[in-house]
Amino acid sequence: MLYYSPFDIYYVTLVVPAVLFALICQWRVSSTFKKYSKVQTRRGITGEQAAKKVCSYGDTRHTLVKQVQGHLTDHFNPKTNEIGLSESVYSQSTVAAVGVAAHEAGHASQFAQDYGPMRLRHILLPVTNVASMLAVPLVLIGFWMEFLMLVNVGILFFGVAFFFQVVTLPVEFNASRRALRVLESGGMLDEDELRGAKKVLTAAAMTYVAAMAVSLAQLLRFMMIARGRRR
Repeated sequence: MLYYSPFDIYYVTLVVPAVLFALICQWRVSSTFKKYSKVQTRRGITGEQAAKKVCSYGDTRHTLVKQVQGHLTDHFNPKTNEIGLSESVYSQSTVAAVGVAAHEAGHASQFAQDYGPMRLRHILLPVTNVASMLAVPLVLIGFWMEFLMLVNVGILFFGVAFFFQVVTLPVEFNASRRALRVLESGGMLDEDELRGAKKVLTAAAMTYVAAMAVSLAQLLRFMMIARGRRR
């Protein structure tokens, strides 16, 4: 029969360490953002101004920069070509705010220049949304019904979600590189401020690495269980 336990050896050895790593990364990004949210930029540039400046360097002058509600809800929407900056970023003249805003503008620059990994990520998004929603139910139902084919389909969907996260990594790191390059060349931040902005963006990028690690751990776990399915 097919065997499944919510707390099997693979859960302990694979998933738990990945989840702990993700929690550490989440704590790291929160603490780093909080630290550099207290450091004012010497030139008094705000998150909104930084985003617009990066957009002007990336041939994305028609991108709308607006304020959105929430904390660290900053994002770029390629459908509307809009950058949404949270309340702690939009009008704030801190190193953290400038770094985050510039990063989102880096995404706008990617979109304007038809950056390959971003285009692929956009294509995969609707498929990934469905795959992520169905993967766990299919695997669990497959184990419960002792229907290996259903388990394999669920594992395949896990693979799609994992591949999406792999594609996301170069998109995020490239956006940060674009942002830091403009912040430096445009003279918006001094050298020590640039180091602070880089720390904020690196901490944020590590959350994507952690999410990929959790997804990979779950994928490997279910693959291992399915491999030893017969007893």
